[in-house]
Amino acid sequence: MNAVTQNADIRFLGRLLGDVIRSYGGQQLFDRIEAIRAASVDSHRGVAAAGAAEDPLQALDLDETLSFVRGFMLFSMLANLAEDRQRDAAGGAEDLAGALRQLAGEGVSADDASRLLDRGLIVPVLTAHPTEVMRKSMLDHRSRIAALMALRDKGLVETPDGDVIEQALLRQIALLWQTRPLRRERMQVRDEVEIALAYLRDVFMPVLPQLYARWDRLLPRRAASFLKLGSWIGGDRDGNPNVGADSLRYALGAASRTLLASYLQQLHALGKELSVSTDYALASDPVLALARSSGDDYPGRSDEPYRRALLAVQSRVAATYAALTGQAPPRNPAPGAVAYASPQELRADLAALARSLVEHGGELLATGGALGRLIRQVEVFGFHLAMVDLRQNSDVHARVVAELLRVAGVEADYAALDEPARVALLRRELGGARPLFSPCARYSPDTESELAIALEAAASSAMASSDSVSGEYRAQGENSGRAPPSSRRSSATRAGSSSAA
Repeated sequence: MNAVTQNADIRFLGRLLGDVIRSYGGQQLFDRIEAIRAASVDSHRGVAAAGAAEDPLQALDLDETLSFVRGFMLFSMLANLAEDRQRDAAGGAEDLAGALRQLAGEGVSADDASRLLDRGLIVPVLTAHPTEVMRKSMLDHRSRIAALMALRDKGLVETPDGDVIEQALLRQIALLWQTRPLRRERMQVRDEVEIALAYLRDVFMPVLPQLYARWDRLLPRRAASFLKLGSWIGGDRDGNPNVGADSLRYALGAASRTLLASYLQQLHALGKELSVSTDYALASDPVLALARSSGDDYPGRSDEPYRRALLAVQSRVAATYAALTGQAPPRNPAPGAVAYASPQELRADLAALARSLVEHGGELLATGGALGRLIRQVEVFGFHLAMVDLRQNSDVHARVVAELLRVAGVEADYAALDEPARVALLRRELGGARPLFSPCARYSPDTESELAIALEAAASSAMASSDSVSGEYRAQGENSGRAPPSSRRSSATRAGSSSAA
């Protein structure tokens, strides 16, 4: 039997779900559901006649049937959670250590692999699913159950808040039982954004720095930040008329708010941790300069330059939050604080702190820790969290380019040109400084919409990061009725630019 089917977590969570069903549905409902489950298992194992579960199913009335369906849906969710946990714990050979061993057997050294990663870029992309019917509330409860199970793995009986873990798990499963699982309304773009942000915040943001820390221990030098994140959500206009400049602005703003709020929280925690006093250790000139710029004159911190430097960094991140999102940050910046012009500036300040700790604190302070994880996050996520792909059908872009060329008096009928003539024309235009777009001209609604997207992307990309937005179009007409055999995709181009030849 597969090891997953022997998963102790499945039995444990299944028992808790059974307790919930008894509490809310009564013993009779539990007994009937259990009889159906047992009959189904026996039938699957071949120890019961086919259709053995039919009679108990037919005995259910309508309310019991609905409860039965809800019970098995929740059991499937909890079983999937348990299986995911088991696979994560098992790990296996499919990790970097296993890959390095395999490469070594083929004559490729760890140093060779490290140099390859220096030139690499891997960008997993979260896709939009407007047909998703599962509510975010269900996903949130699932995440809380996973967090409680992680505490239980550590041998803890209580949560940090003093709740008994098993009782807290029962409570979450009871809440699941009483939560409507499906949406009654069509998912909107903002719903997609919020669901994606939940995964980015709760999974990718904490896990990626952990992965890099493991890789750093295996490779001969610190791994390059070759693994970053992308998303379609908020920029995928191919077939979705609800995505426009406002959607892109919301997606990018929400991502920046989520990320920068996390940075502020981590900086605050670091300020509590880095209590190094100049009575016992020196600090570098850049750290001392940061400390002076903080404006913090509290006597109790006068000998703690790292804390004061972190206050300066925190204040600038808060100013960056306000500049990028147009909203008040969770922690107010000091008067006169200047927003960071780029993530690289923030990384430079954090790296100055890290170097000073090593130079004046020795190797014991060179292990990374929370500061090292934050530096890695800034490298990976910048100020944008995930690069947004601007996906659009190539036919749409071709029509927009044709209208821009016609209104500008460059080419009356771009669509009538053959491919070589289009390419030659676009090359000439791209080689000159004269813009095709004029704010004084009037364009069709489709062109206005695409221009608004492009302008919003350019503004957002310039403010957040040079790689916050990329462009993509599909190399197939939108009315073909079938999936394209291939897609042409621009490299991570700034401001979502793409070709329409």
